[in-house]
Amino acid sequence: MPVSSSAPRFLAPAQVAELLSIEVDEVIALVYEGRLRGSQLGSPARWRIEESSLGEYLAEQSEEARRMALWRQANEASFPEVWGPSAPHGT
Repeated sequence: MPVSSSAPRFLAPAQVAELLSIEVDEVIALVYEGRLRGSQLGSPARWRIEESSLGEYLAEQSEEARRMALWRQANEASFPEVWGPSAPHGT
């Protein structure tokens, strides 16, 4: 019987840790924080992470990095360069 393409695929925490270059404990912490979707499956129960949530997490991290870069860029811009030297003061 073929597995439905809509059925979630699961990864072991060690696989996720390797993909993200973090420790397994950090992967489990991300599950508890709700940033990754995971469940304890099987007997004995072992953590498994939904593969789709990994993609969502990476997209979230990428967007956060993009926003931080824009914030840094805006923060580094000097006001004379932004407003010009002839901008009125205190108006």
